Amino acid sequence: MTEHKYEVIIYWSKEDEAFIAEVPELPGCAADGSTYLDAIKAIEVVIDEWIETAKRLGRPIPEPKGRLLFA
Repeated sequence: MTEHKYEVIIYWSKEDEAFIAEVPELPGCAADGSTYLDAIKAIEVVIDEWIETAKRLGRPIPEPKGRLLFA
């Protein structure tokens, strides 16, 4: 598992019947899973893909700021 330092927010979505994991510092970076751990595993993959895509497109990659105050 990659060790990213971005804040990840995880919550249960009754509508989706899944755990949703979002990375506020990476716009549009979200994943889901049927369990909390599945959501964590999925978001690690999506973070890697988000960063790879940003690099390929020449877009800036935000530095992790740690704990944010969104929740």
